[in-house]
Amino acid sequence: MNDRRESWFDEEAGPLVRLYAVTNGRSGGGRAELNMLTLVVRAGSRTLRRNEPEYAEIMRLAREPQSVAELAAQLNLPLTSTKILIGDLIDDGLLDFRDPEPTPEAGPRDMDVLRAVLKGIQAL
Repeated sequence: MNDRRESWFDEEAGPLVRLYAVTNGRSGGGRAELNMLTLVVRAGSRTLRRNEPEYAEIMRLAREPQSVAELAAQLNLPLTSTKILIGDLIDDGLLDFRDPEPTPEAGPRDMDVLRAVLKGIQAL
């Protein structure tokens, strides 16, 4: 295997793409108003003018409201990268976003549930 292929390929993980390649060099947290629970959905019928496949996939997935975390998981991208890409689409007027509305039956947060969720995330 040549040196160039070795730097972009891992036998167990497959092809490796660095964060800055997906986000065009941006590595910040994206839009401050977006968090992992923020819901995004397609806005209107404007045409996507970006060529990167991640943008098209976000637009396909966002036909129905999706949280930023759900999109990140489905895209298999880090949350920070996903926030940057979603922010671009919001700036282009292609996505709307809003914070999730609390449900009436939501009571005080149970620490055991939160610990179980954290443990599950850490296991990933």
